Amino acid sequence: MNKIAVHEGSQSLRVKTQPVADGPDFIIGGAPKCGTTSLHFILDQHPDISLPEDEVHYFDADDPIAHPDFLHVNRRALRWWDPGPTAFENREWYGGRFPERPNGGLIGEDSTTYLMSETAACRIAARLPKVRMIFMLRHPVRRAYSQYWHLVKTSRAVESFEKAILRYPHILLGSSYLSGLRRFQNALGSERVHICIFEDFLDDTQGAIDAVTQFLEIGPMRVNPQRAWFNRTLYSGYPRLHRAANHVGRRLVAGRYRHHMGDSDSAARRIENKLHYWWFRHINPRFMNATRPPAMRDTTRAYLEQHLSARNAGLSDLLDRDLSKIWPGMEC
Repeated sequence: MNKIAVHEGSQSLRVKTQPVADGPDFIIGGAPKCGTTSLHFILDQHPDISLPEDEVHYFDADDPIAHPDFLHVNRRALRWWDPGPTAFENREWYGGRFPERPNGGLIGEDSTTYLMSETAACRIAARLPKVRMIFMLRHPVRRAYSQYWHLVKTSRAVESFEKAILRYPHILLGSSYLSGLRRFQNALGSERVHICIFEDFLDDTQGAIDAVTQFLEIGPMRVNPQRAWFNRTLYSGYPRLHRAANHVGRRLVAGRYRHHMGDSDSAARRIENKLHYWWFRHINPRFMNATRPPAMRDTTRAYLEQHLSARNAGLSDLLDRDLSKIWPGMEC
């Protein structure tokens, strides 16, 4: 077993890991709610690609904005997971996330919060200087709204969208693409960064995948339309009741995410796991029966279009595309 260093003095957790690998050849680095899970699902069907089943979140694990549930206070001491270069047990944990490399093939991973992180790019460049980064971008307002409903679905949000914007800074940060793209281009070089527009992916999935495989310098793959989409979203049909129930559910979720990097085998943890399973097996699904979310308020949409256009000012120039033609209401 390998130790996982969770800082609070010298305290650590122990988890089982797979044999250590060198690290990934490519990373799907974000943004969340932009089709990255579907991209993972498709690429995992390529015979020359291996991917871990879940997102890893190693290089920004200590970020309290992207991962507030990864950090917590215990007896007034801050507990945090160290992704730094001298935390050797944690480096070993990261290497152990990856399956065996295919013969002559590539290993990848996806961690959709890297794009919003102010530290991930330099950390990735230091440890994986030859890695290739893939980012998917979606209409910033629609992405932010989708992330909010994901927070409701996963029992973390208990307030309205308008109040959630104020409480959860990562909702707007996740739609602020420009600064993150520049960080990664500066750290790795623009030739090692591939950008896919979610709306292009929807319109021509095969063309988007062809561009990705060409970027990764591996053979093309034929996308099976029956196996080209993952994570089709259902929304809460009873938003107010669901948010009220989340006052209970979010306590279970916080513990679940806190143990993303390692699991203690205590009786309390086993009970927590059972309660989490019961909640998401029997309670939470009862709310999820709508195919579309409620309409966003016009005043909220107007604010977000203006604010997120300002946050992404210059993105059209960076991508050499007029994004106003792809993203209605956005001028960036």
